Amino acid sequence: MKFLHTIRIHHSLIGGLFMLATVWGCGSGDNQKASEGSSQSSSTAETPAAPAKKQTVLFYGNSLTAGYGVEPSQAFPALVGEKIDSAGLNYQIVNAGLSGETTAGGKSRISWVLRQPVAVFVLELGGNDGLRGLPLKATRENLQAIMDTVRKKSPEATIVLAGMQIPPNLGTSYTKEFRELFKELADKNKAVLIPFLLENVGGIPKLNQRDGIHPTPEGHKIVANTVWNVLKPVLEQKSAN
Repeated sequence: MKFLHTIRIHHSLIGGLFMLATVWGCGSGDNQKASEGSSQSSSTAETPAAPAKKQTVLFYGNSLTAGYGVEPSQAFPALVGEKIDSAGLNYQIVNAGLSGETTAGGKSRISWVLRQPVAVFVLELGGNDGLRGLPLKATRENLQAIMDTVRKKSPEATIVLAGMQIPPNLGTSYTKEFRELFKELADKNKAVLIPFLLENVGGIPKLNQRDGIHPTPEGHKIVANTVWNVLKPVLEQKSAN
């Protein structure tokens, strides 16, 4: 079993695209030009249809989401964005993270972050709570409050919850309850669960930076695949509706 050790992050924003299609026509003149009008009077031109505006997939987490220690383009959210483009899906990625974020911090700023509607909300918080041994009751309540705000601000959004695990330093009971709270919340909120974000990465030295905490670029590629395996069906289903 691999384990998470810590977390940090930063922001990036992506704008939308707006286009307008116009239709115009010209009619025939007076009776003196009726013969000309027969061929030209009702000509109509249309601009090409505007492409549909890209919907937003918002990643809301900490240093794992932000890609601490690697280039932003190497972090797993950006890599997921590349997979979205390759699949021809009409979505854009927004990475909204904060270094060292806890669930309490996430709760305090979620309303500000959700100033625009999102189609998919990927929630990756809780690791710092567990590493600090914070009361799990508060962690549950904060994660629930974040999801409640998402439901209020973007009622049609699909919530994807990233599961976390921690080392057994604080005892097997705390560690087990921490691991299980993510599935409990996902089931309660009908959210899509990523069982463990760092599957096949956490605790593997060659896939983590020298601090033993944050994934290397190669580690982020594996995390991106883990996320994509869960996210792709969600995006395809929403695109089909």
